Amino acid sequence: MNKTETLTLINGNFTNDEAREILMNMFSSKINFHTVKNWSSQERCGQEDEIAQKKIPALRNEIKKLERILAEAKANNKKIVLSSEINISILED
Repeated sequence: MNKTETLTLINGNFTNDEAREILMNMFSSKINFHTVKNWSSQERCGQEDEIAQKKIPALRNEIKKLERILAEAKANNKKIVLSSEINISILED
């Protein structure tokens, strides 16, 4: 039987600068996670972590999208609404 819990991570209205800070910190943290994971794999196994190698450029592309969204909102003097949930499932063997 699978059990899923939902956690609210972000839920609110933010200025452009607040939204940028929150989201860039999250993306930077994920990029750092995969960078360290890749480095660790290189040190331990002598090869790059394939998943990390795919995730890092994908996250950088998402940052580019974020920059476009924030630029549009700023140009139109609009606030940003952010909402994010984390779904955690525990899988039974």
